[in-house]
Amino acid sequence: MFGAAPALADAPLLGADVGGLIEHARTSNPMFAAERAEAAAARERVGAAGALPDPTFQIDLMDFTNEMRGGSTSLLPGQVGETRYRITQPVPGWGKRELEAQAAGARAGKAEATREAAWLGLAAEIKAAWLRYYMADREAVLGRNALALLQGLEETTLARYRTGLLPQAAVLRAQREMTAQRVALVAVEQRRQGATAALNALLARAANAPLAAPAELPPLPPLPPFAELIERARGFSPTLVAEDRGVEAARLERERTWRERYPDFAVGLTNNRPRGGEQSWDLMFEVMIPLQQSARRAREREALHMEEAAGARRAAAETTLLGELGRAHSTFAGGRDTARLLRGTLLPQAEATRDATRAAFANARVDFDSVLDAERQLIDTRMALLQAEVDARMALADMEKLTGEIK
Repeated sequence: MFGAAPALADAPLLGADVGGLIEHARTSNPMFAAERAEAAAARERVGAAGALPDPTFQIDLMDFTNEMRGGSTSLLPGQVGETRYRITQPVPGWGKRELEAQAAGARAGKAEATREAAWLGLAAEIKAAWLRYYMADREAVLGRNALALLQGLEETTLARYRTGLLPQAAVLRAQREMTAQRVALVAVEQRRQGATAALNALLARAANAPLAAPAELPPLPPLPPFAELIERARGFSPTLVAEDRGVEAARLERERTWRERYPDFAVGLTNNRPRGGEQSWDLMFEVMIPLQQSARRAREREALHMEEAAGARRAAAETTLLGELGRAHSTFAGGRDTARLLRGTLLPQAEATRDATRAAFANARVDFDSVLDAERQLIDTRMALLQAEVDARMALADMEKLTGEIK
């Protein structure tokens, strides 16, 4: 028992990539465990549905006062005038058991699809939480780099201030920018801690459990055609599959309710044992008379309305899914294009402007404010690029969830 501790201590930390987090959540997240248990329970109900009702056993003590024989009252079998042993087996009408079993199977299929939808939602939440963790981590890196650059500029301004080449206002401006950057780093660290706590909550871990530094992200995939995404969603979305199974279960339940117009039956076998006489056997056949028509018609109307409601829910779910898919597709396209423009055009321009401004400042051709503006523009461009990439990847996670492609 105690020998396992070093192995746990040497185990790699979670958090470097989202794949390891998703695999960990598959076995540790309590909400998904509840969905798995409910789906398993629905599968077990299929085996019980459609089974014959339990038979009943009955004992009749005829003439238990023994008045006909002039004896004393008795409640013991064989000590009364006649003892009858009866077994009765209820038998539902034709087709009722089959429809009940089919409806239970449809409900089990809905539970399975609901479990898959819950898993896709959880995996998408983990991806989004990890991306927020990744962004906060990269913001901290960019912030520290910006602080290092400002510290270098402060040293340069101090040196020039001592030689009378720069006014004191330039030194104060550099120090003010450094203080603002340190404040920004504190805010970034708070966001990073919040992202860590949110991610650990999805993994059923302590809020302050350590996470590995996030690794670099792979390139964004090409933009899939929207029509292709719609076909994937209609064919593989667990949400729509669950609604389809719900419609099927409601239809089968409506058919089973209509079968209640026909009677149920019961078969009984009785063994008669008169005291001091020969035993005999009786066979009983019972038919339920469906007289309560008003209650039966009300149940039929209820089942019909439930089938209509299931169909409406299916249509609403598809409408909602396609709307969310369109939004995610548009967000992914916008983020991907924005990231491409920032990386290919604006970022090189900002870097070139920063380098040219610093060279001109070294030769006393521009003032200190121009250098700070160029540095700030470069930092803002890098932050905008990071935001665009994270937005695109969050939209990609939403598309994968809606089309059922998260594993």
